[in-house]
Amino acid sequence: MSILVVGGAGYIGSQTVKALVAAGMQPVVFDNLSTGHRWALRDGVPFEEADLADRAAIAAALARHRVAAVIQFAALIQVGESMTAPGTYFRGNIVNTLNLLDAMVDAGVRDIVFSSTAAVYGDPVRVPLDEDHPLAPVSPYGESKLFVERALGWYGRAHGIRSAVLRYFNAAGADPDGTLGEAHPVESHLIPLAIRAAQGRAKPLALFGTDYPTPDGTALRDYVHVADLADAHVAALQRLGGGGDSFTANVGTGRGHSVRQVIAAVEKVSGLPVPHQVAPRRAGDAPVLVAAAGRIRALLSWSPRYPELEQIVAHAWAWEQQRRH
Repeated sequence: MSILVVGGAGYIGSQTVKALVAAGMQPVVFDNLSTGHRWALRDGVPFEEADLADRAAIAAALARHRVAAVIQFAALIQVGESMTAPGTYFRGNIVNTLNLLDAMVDAGVRDIVFSSTAAVYGDPVRVPLDEDHPLAPVSPYGESKLFVERALGWYGRAHGIRSAVLRYFNAAGADPDGTLGEAHPVESHLIPLAIRAAQGRAKPLALFGTDYPTPDGTALRDYVHVADLADAHVAALQRLGGGGDSFTANVGTGRGHSVRQVIAAVEKVSGLPVPHQVAPRRAGDAPVLVAAAGRIRALLSWSPRYPELEQIVAHAWAWEQQRRH
């Protein structure tokens, strides 16, 4: 039996495919390569180049590979873009995932791990953010993820779908062995942008706000290593496969690091200055977003192997240096 990894040629998806293989499972990648990459595909792992908008292609893949469970990564992820193109995000993230769920029901596939986000919480009313925090997204991106979370609950009641909803905080870093890492068509993540500024491959890094109520005035975020995220998906899949109930859990370290701390870490790892300039705050940016990570530790016995910011940056630096050359 196989695990269909939708979006398995992307940043987190490809890392999870590697982790599934290491755990003795048989992944099958389903990806339209709109943001994923052929070079991220693993030798010996079946690949279905198809789109979730194509319901027949989903059904064929589920049948052809005798799929036992699904991990759903495929999504549009740019928060700013979602503000100007909400319909695109609702179709891409909601309608396409409903196509997947309907095909799963028809095929008798009942287990799914869903890639969600801390964006479902919106502006925090308390920190750290636990899973019972009010859900009030402030972007169509966050709204689209929350819709799917709720749909999974209803599909569970109606069709017996069992789901593990993993709410990521800030995915970061690269595969420690240097074979996989971030390569987004439009990069918006802080660590790669800071590294590229240090390398002279990008314009000076913008510090969006230096007057937040934080120790150094810049926003704090919870950075979780991509390899640790992959481990969380494998553990979630194993829990569902062992008969565990549906659950929702944050995936984070429980530690916050500021923008200035990220810059300092990049400078320490690289030995190079990070050119940067102060810019106004961005609308919707919270001062602090840090996970309460007790639930995932309790449910899955999961803890990050790479919790230190400097280690995350070192892996990302090695990846970016490789790409540069």
